[in-house]
Amino acid sequence: MKDRGLYIHIPFCAKKCHYCDFTSYVGMESEIDSYLEALKREIDLYLVEKKLVSSIFIGGGTPSILSVKQIEKLLKIINKKFIFDINTEFTIECNPGTLTIEKLRVMKEMGINRLSIGLQSTHDKHLEFMGRIHNLKEFEESFKNARQVGFDNINVDLIFAFEGQTFDEWKETVNYIINLNPEHISAYSLIIEEGTRFFYLYEQGQLKEIDEELYVKMYRYVIDTFEKNGYEQYEISNYAKKDRRCKHNILYWECEEYYGFGLGASGYIEGIRYTNTKNMTQYMKKIEKNNKPIDYEEKLSNIDIYNERMMLGLRMIEGIDMLQLMSLLDDENKKIIESKIRKYIEQGHIKKYIINGDEYIHFCQQGIEISNTILVDLMI
Repeated sequence: MKDRGLYIHIPFCAKKCHYCDFTSYVGMESEIDSYLEALKREIDLYLVEKKLVSSIFIGGGTPSILSVKQIEKLLKIINKKFIFDINTEFTIECNPGTLTIEKLRVMKEMGINRLSIGLQSTHDKHLEFMGRIHNLKEFEESFKNARQVGFDNINVDLIFAFEGQTFDEWKETVNYIINLNPEHISAYSLIIEEGTRFFYLYEQGQLKEIDEELYVKMYRYVIDTFEKNGYEQYEISNYAKKDRRCKHNILYWECEEYYGFGLGASGYIEGIRYTNTKNMTQYMKKIEKNNKPIDYEEKLSNIDIYNERMMLGLRMIEGIDMLQLMSLLDDENKKIIESKIRKYIEQGHIKKYIINGDEYIHFCQQGIEISNTILVDLMI
């Protein structure tokens, strides 16, 4: 069995972004210290002895909202229960406006070796539109400080294809990032998620989805431009320089096991998928009683595993092993899925290829552009 990954959720934010549907709370900074204590106790409920992990990801929320002392406390909790070394990818999500050089120094000194910084756009008017708390100048300061401290593996998050953004503005953002030269770039098209401020505006007719032709034009531009500048597309929305793919995300996409700790966090251990409660009061009460704060768990069936591998694995540019995937299905479902895949191959959306005698499928370019529609169709 491969070493497991580790995900820790920090659910605190200075402000809720208009597109965000992640578990997060605003204006609760006074609760951070008690939350970290609860997080420590939650981990203790799972682990008696230290465990080796292949990747660590601290996400949110906004982990960089923690003070220097709180970051030290969190990293000491991780160090006490988990074994990691120079080869372990250790990422923390950061937002400009909450990131100081002092925080960066503590992160670096205590073992974090990868940053994921949320920029989203290089245009301040778009940052304001999305409800971000920072401007471009603050991002530039954060990035410069990270380099100064010695971080040599930085991801920058971008969002595109939203109302009000022009193609020329997207080109400016893409070329700005290339000149900045991060090791990894995540570029996501905006999805209007239920429960967000954007969803409310969309329901009220005050926000529109972007024209599909413009989205395709923007997407093709980013793929072509990043490729010309040394960034390999290895997943639908992720691009990396040589040997800088995100190990932790790949762990998710390949359906490997990982611990998930914190409010609303999910984990996958020994074939069981679990999700913690998203209610802070319930989370704290359950841990106070020495109970795992799980809201929902299930033993994955072969159909569940198929759906996850199809949904996540086909997002990767290399695609998925067909024999391995079809082995999860009964004869009837196998015939249905194989028929659908043949249809998409004939339409030029999916391509079949052989590696060491094994048959793989992956999206062609035009398949990537309508990937969500195809993936839904290939679910059972």
